[in-house]
Amino acid sequence: MACRVELLCIGNEILIGKTLNTNAHWLCQKVTGLGADVRRVTVVEDDVEAIGSALHEILGRRPELVLTTGGLGPTFDDKTLQAFSKAFNRPLRLNRHALKLVRSRYRRILGVKNPILSPPQLKMAKLPSGAKAISNPVGTAPAVTLVEGKVKFIILPGVPEELQSIFKRSVSAEIRKMVGRRFFYEASYLISGILESQVAPIIDQVMDRSMNVYVKSHVRVGEGRKCSSIELHFSSRAGYSRRAKYNVLRAIEMTTELLGELVFTRPCSRD
Repeated sequence: MACRVELLCIGNEILIGKTLNTNAHWLCQKVTGLGADVRRVTVVEDDVEAIGSALHEILGRRPELVLTTGGLGPTFDDKTLQAFSKAFNRPLRLNRHALKLVRSRYRRILGVKNPILSPPQLKMAKLPSGAKAISNPVGTAPAVTLVEGKVKFIILPGVPEELQSIFKRSVSAEIRKMVGRRFFYEASYLISGILESQVAPIIDQVMDRSMNVYVKSHVRVGEGRKCSSIELHFSSRAGYSRRAKYNVLRAIEMTTELLGELVFTRPCSRD
């Protein structure tokens, strides 16, 4: 069974175009690679009501896992935990483990044995009731996990270095456990000398004749332009890694046969 995942990215800076949402791109790659299905990415502003509304909408779709990014810091616009508290009726309380993590971090930053934490610093240790803190090895704000109904939320900071460190250290293993025996494999090829509209019926044939393979074309330059090329991306999920790989390689072989000798192909790495 698929592990359905949604992302909720929080931050005005994303919506106004100041910050590129690299967190969503990175998480989608990692989560998909672990065998889970990313079904939706939502972006909302730093507003308690907007975040809460998005959380209730997500609950209605009943994914197994939700990853949120942003809004865990000490400043006024960091409102994610406040929004969780209000949306799910979970009062914010000083969490003993979160407080220990925050104090330990400032102890290293300030070089003081028993640092006195200011209200903004203490804010990062106040979690919705029932939530648990996850260590942040790079930054000061702990990540947070909680379960609402049957949906698990993992609440991550928005700083990419912090998010990635926490994901690799604490989240990826959890997702693999939730996914179970389900593996993802992908490969891409670049083709030239043919129009995307000419490739379309070939893709239809390959998908009809292949087992659990999704084929997507991506035009590198507008159709009909000089030196245009098309990336064909093949992906598959299966209960065994070898089966997922076999499905993709067989689909590529089939596509190559249908394209014939008129098309030039070469492997294409996904960065």
